[in-house]
Amino acid sequence: MVGFLQRPRWIGLTLFAVVVVAVCVRLGLWQLDRLEGRREFNERYAAGLAAAPRPLSALLADGEARAYRRAIAMGRYDTAHEVILYGRTLEGRTGNHVLTPLVLADGRAIVVDRGWVPFEMDELPVAAASPPTGAVEVEGTLFAPQPDGAGEIQAGEDRVTTMRTVDVEAIGRDVPYELVGWFLQLRSQTPPGGELPAPAPPPELTEGSHLGYAFQWFAFATIAAAGYAILVRREVIEERRAPGSGAEVGAD
Repeated sequence: MVGFLQRPRWIGLTLFAVVVVAVCVRLGLWQLDRLEGRREFNERYAAGLAAAPRPLSALLADGEARAYRRAIAMGRYDTAHEVILYGRTLEGRTGNHVLTPLVLADGRAIVVDRGWVPFEMDELPVAAASPPTGAVEVEGTLFAPQPDGAGEIQAGEDRVTTMRTVDVEAIGRDVPYELVGWFLQLRSQTPPGGELPAPAPPPELTEGSHLGYAFQWFAFATIAAAGYAILVRREVIEERRAPGSGAEVGAD
């Protein structure tokens, strides 16, 4: 009854339908995986913000989970080794972030994402967004480094000046001290700086559109499977009605 499925046209159509359904289902499952990752991030980030801030040295020493924890660090900013974090927005305005190492009392340093500056402020050090001179106390949120973010090398200087992500390892190759393997997103500091850079707002803890996209992909898979089934049914009916098929025997 379904011998037509062995014809070249139907073999190709069947393979196409299988591939479409499989791809749509895979993309739907991928969106569910991303939703689960987003929920995990939201939970960990909210827990980190809910905890009281602790000295950076204590967080680094006791080996507990450090991601998204609020940390307090004291030191001096090293503007000679600032880096531009390229392509960040604030309330719809394009710009960059300024990354400045904070040299700690033990001689190490931690990269501080001091926040947003307008796009045209890309000359280092960013004079219009200079940090306080002398000792400062910084409070911020700890984030894991984001490797492979090195961008362009400034002509005439053997150091990274612009990057797409906070690549602590790349920055560490150009500084005369050891960098802590985390970076700090600034929330506040004492003494306070000027209006710029503007501290980056915390991320919105939403689930995004992943669940809706997953339903869409599963719907596409269902539509493709149903469409194929309808085509097969129509072909079966047409074959039964074809002359010589025997379908009309005894019809009178």
